[in-house]
Amino acid sequence: MANLSVAKFGGTSVANYAAMTACAKIVIADPNTRVVVLSASAGVTNLLVALANGCEATQRVKLLAEVRQIQENILNELKDAGTVRLEIEELLTNIEYLAEAASLATSSALTDELISHGEMMSTKIFVQVLRELNAQATWVDVRTVVATNSNFGKAAPDDEQTQKNSDNVLKPLIDRGELVITQGFIGRDPNGKTTTLGRGGSDYSAALIAEVLNAKDVLIWTDVAGIYSTDPRIVPNAQRIDTMSFAEAAEMATFGAKVLHPATLLPAVRSNIPVYVGSSKAPEQGGTWVTRDPQPRPTFRAIALRRDQTLLTLSSLNMLHAQGFLANVFNILAKHKISVDTITTSEVSVALTLDKTGSASSGAELLSSDLLNELSEVCTVKVDTGLALVALIGNDLHLSAGIAKRIFGTIEEYNIRMISYGASTNNICTLVHSAHADDVVRALHKELFE
Repeated sequence: MANLSVAKFGGTSVANYAAMTACAKIVIADPNTRVVVLSASAGVTNLLVALANGCEATQRVKLLAEVRQIQENILNELKDAGTVRLEIEELLTNIEYLAEAASLATSSALTDELISHGEMMSTKIFVQVLRELNAQATWVDVRTVVATNSNFGKAAPDDEQTQKNSDNVLKPLIDRGELVITQGFIGRDPNGKTTTLGRGGSDYSAALIAEVLNAKDVLIWTDVAGIYSTDPRIVPNAQRIDTMSFAEAAEMATFGAKVLHPATLLPAVRSNIPVYVGSSKAPEQGGTWVTRDPQPRPTFRAIALRRDQTLLTLSSLNMLHAQGFLANVFNILAKHKISVDTITTSEVSVALTLDKTGSASSGAELLSSDLLNELSEVCTVKVDTGLALVALIGNDLHLSAGIAKRIFGTIEEYNIRMISYGASTNNICTLVHSAHADDVVRALHKELFE
């Protein structure tokens, strides 16, 4: 399907009637866009997650009313909400029933079933918005296409089954010239249960569908006009990057730039499908193309900032010339499901940063007393918090002479807790105190990009 584009619109892009109408116009204006993947309207998923966690009756009534209100606000602006209102009503009744079940006993399967309703509602309403702009669209339940395993909350797609489903469900519709509207973030396991692909999953869904349809590109419409050299809220004159590589985009996402989810890109990278990031509110402003081999590839591409970092310093004199110390430490960390971000080692100690943002979703305390006790049996443990990781992203950083001098000369007045350089040709990371993070980013941006 050589000319086919898959478009994805995020939560803020489908937050209300005006936003949905803007998205519908983008879709209508591009005849190549034949599959549209939507997130739930902004705010809905968080409300559904709160319901899925189980809550007492008065809180439940309040949350349900908020979910309903977001849908009502859009339905009330439609010219003819008759049929779609009934469909939304049915979904809201379902949510109420599931929320009640969750208040008695929560489960990850129930959570996925409940939160999938956000996307179901936004897509039903979007089809009607398109119809009222005289564009015919077909609603497809994405669960009939995206097949996954049963790892609720972070399900992995079954690529082979998804390909078969797509050939049976999507291909005939597209061959007939239909415009397909479907949901992001959701799939179905072999037992017919609803699963979700984890946060950022709607982008992933769009890339998966693009892959099985052999699309020419994936268009990710969000609330910013592309990917910038750093967060424009910190540096107002951050510049938009016109083209960048998958590797650079993945590095940026890994280090906290919220624009693209790294896993999102997997199917696109695998099949070499370019990804575009643009603003649904201002499509005319252009955006960023992420491709396999963009030209030119500058030494410095962007600066990403990840706040809320924890530094763990583990020291042991036994480590001197000893085998197995690091293996031991990593076994303990793995056992407690802790993922390590950056690491530096010396003769007798190892310092590693842990990403708190990743574990926040489960609500688990990052460093449990069990973990600390186990570590202190093999070494002395020091924990520092209130740190931020500044990642400088670029190309062949290890080949350019004088880079370290430029970087560290620029930020010499700030206290640097740790440096990670050399393991990747695409990034240099420094750990600084949270209070200085924005200033460090501004100083580096001014020196390297302005």
